[in-house]
Amino acid sequence: MAKVVKVDHRVKDYLEDAGYEKWSRVHSIVNRGRMMTSNIAEYINGCLVDACRLSIIDFLEEARLLFGSWNYKNREKMSYTKDTLGQRFEEILIVNASKSSKMKVVPSSEYIFSVHEDRRRYIICLERKICTCGRFQYDEIPCAHTIAVLKQKNVINFHSYCSDYYKPNAFEKTYEVAMVPMPDKEDWIVSDYVLDEIVRPPRYRRFAGRSRKRRKKIADEKVTVNNNSCGQCGQEGHNRRTCTFFPKEN
Repeated sequence: MAKVVKVDHRVKDYLEDAGYEKWSRVHSIVNRGRMMTSNIAEYINGCLVDACRLSIIDFLEEARLLFGSWNYKNREKMSYTKDTLGQRFEEILIVNASKSSKMKVVPSSEYIFSVHEDRRRYIICLERKICTCGRFQYDEIPCAHTIAVLKQKNVINFHSYCSDYYKPNAFEKTYEVAMVPMPDKEDWIVSDYVLDEIVRPPRYRRFAGRSRKRRKKIADEKVTVNNNSCGQCGQEGHNRRTCTFFPKEN
């Protein structure tokens, strides 16, 4: 929280009033996932921008086609992989291994060790797979302190200390259920009372001006500025009509 105070003390007060269990994985009462952002939701919304203009049934069909293609491609990719750990988590191990190079390890027993880093001490228990920094038990992947201990024990393969959820077999099971395509509308069996029901569009008040198609960006998101460029020379700051790099034809 000391770093938060340097940015804005009001943020510190807000986070403390909300409670650590609401935004900190270490203090959470449930085992939260590693991803705490909504990037995947934003990506899906971006892929379905054009589909939002369609009717509800056509929109759902476009969403089914999108998710079905992703499901098939990911399942096919997992069936071909020969790695024992996912690529993203393999990169995490490499980064943690580089951080562990300057740490001092002091053994206490066969499974319990203390690791010293920047005048701080961390306790690791390999049997219970925990570290006082919290990352080993919450990420379920060896942190830098744990890797320092494993290096001293001459352990080369760290994959046995990683969760099975990070291995290709788990990813393959995630996509093993195929998304069954829907039959044609002419083949649907619809009850008469459903066909007789008249559903009118909801009432809404149309605001003045053109409706917004793109989402509003948050404060810390980078704003992209599109600069017009000349179609004749390719330089920015002018157009073809005011271009001075090439003489005009008489």
